[in-house]
Amino acid sequence: MSEENAQSQANQPQFAIQRIYLKDLSFESPNSPAVFSKAWQPEVGLEINTKTRSVGDDLYEVVLTLTVTVKSDGDSAFLIEAQQAGLFLIKGLEGGQMQHTLGAFCPNILFPYARETVDSLANRGGFPALGLAPVNFDALFAEQMQKQQAGEKAEQQH
Repeated sequence: MSEENAQSQANQPQFAIQRIYLKDLSFESPNSPAVFSKAWQPEVGLEINTKTRSVGDDLYEVVLTLTVTVKSDGDSAFLIEAQQAGLFLIKGLEGGQMQHTLGAFCPNILFPYARETVDSLANRGGFPALGLAPVNFDALFAEQMQKQQAGEKAEQQH
């Protein structure tokens, strides 16, 4: 391989999953066993958050937090909070590309793991699996960027 080819490959963006792991997990069922004697009519609330931090040379930790609140017949059935994390090697990306990778691409990779954890934990708590619907992290990221830009414009006007 020529030196020129080696140099051009070194400048190419690189992305690799180093590890996917469960960082934190919580389950609460405050009204059990009474909740099991009522008709199961679940009202599911889902809150999604992500956090990103640099942990070394080109290594980034992304933590996807799912908070699932389920009520049935007006009573709290259970609450699950799962922090699914990943360690990613990312080289050669800057600015908007890096923000998109950390804010949308990585959470997209982590979500199926978090969804499986939530389903499994609901089952272990005596409840049916939730089968959370897929999430469009690209759309959530775009919405967040629009809000951030609108906030910056508002600050500039004051």
